[in-house]
Amino acid sequence: MSPEWAHRHFAASLWQQLRTTHLAPIEWRVEPRLALPVDELQHDLYRPASAVRFMATRDADGWPNAWFARIACPTWMGLRNGVARESVEGIADYDIPNVRVEYHDPGLPIPTGYWRSVGLSQNTFFAESFLDEMAAAGKKDPVELRRRMYAKSPRLLAVLSLAAEKANWGTPLPNGRFRGIAAVAGFGSFNAQVAEISITQGKVRVHRVVSAVDCGRVINPTGVVQQAEGAMVYGLSAALRGKITIDRGRVAETNFHQYEPLRMNEMPDVEVHIVPSTDAPGGMGELCTPAIAPAVGNAIFAATGKRIRRLPFSLEKLV
Repeated sequence: MSPEWAHRHFAASLWQQLRTTHLAPIEWRVEPRLALPVDELQHDLYRPASAVRFMATRDADGWPNAWFARIACPTWMGLRNGVARESVEGIADYDIPNVRVEYHDPGLPIPTGYWRSVGLSQNTFFAESFLDEMAAAGKKDPVELRRRMYAKSPRLLAVLSLAAEKANWGTPLPNGRFRGIAAVAGFGSFNAQVAEISITQGKVRVHRVVSAVDCGRVINPTGVVQQAEGAMVYGLSAALRGKITIDRGRVAETNFHQYEPLRMNEMPDVEVHIVPSTDAPGGMGELCTPAIAPAVGNAIFAATGKRIRRLPFSLEKLV
């Protein structure tokens, strides 16, 4: 196979892939032996910008008994009965007796589309971060509070308990290390993650991630582990510094030097533990993306006493 043939057909197949995913046309710069896309990041369908305002109350014993969430998030699939289902999923999946959720479409002119794990990608960060705040306010251990909030979801409770056990939750860590936890149910599957971090000169380093998954009957355990690791890294890259900036109607970031994924030397040690199950197989490709951001954010709170309320974390000053 000649290099010219390979380059020409690689470019053609890439353009076909981009065209069938409804991206805007891309300018091409043709060089003697290679065709390169220019400014691909500036012509895309983006993860929707989203904001949530929470209010909640606790009973006399410090347990949550009311939960209110008001969401502003663009819809990319249209409204059904006045609500964008993907924009509200996962925002109130707790055993709380009084729940109210409001949805508002801000009508932003930025093109949006599905991002890995869809609405759970942002709503798990919002909800699991706020639940951690309620644990602190009610003087409850974060795992203890979640066990109560997940009482009606035994499979979610099981992954929470397994992740906490394997991460040695509640035991002392070396000086400068801190833990955070978060969990999610989605795609017919369940995941809990414990992140162990340190912070040096305002920079977060994730050293270890313990992930427990229940995806029903497992056909290929190696594939489950690979998907759990890959989805977690995808979410961690976005949480640490995955920022898209709109400047005068144009995306400012042009390539991966500005939209920087996790580097190999930044990769944490990852442990994936699978819950044995005879239930129907669920999804794994997106399951482990949502929980990593709130797990790390909650660990940052344990380290600094500062709550992270924005993604990516690079927008926040930690010193």
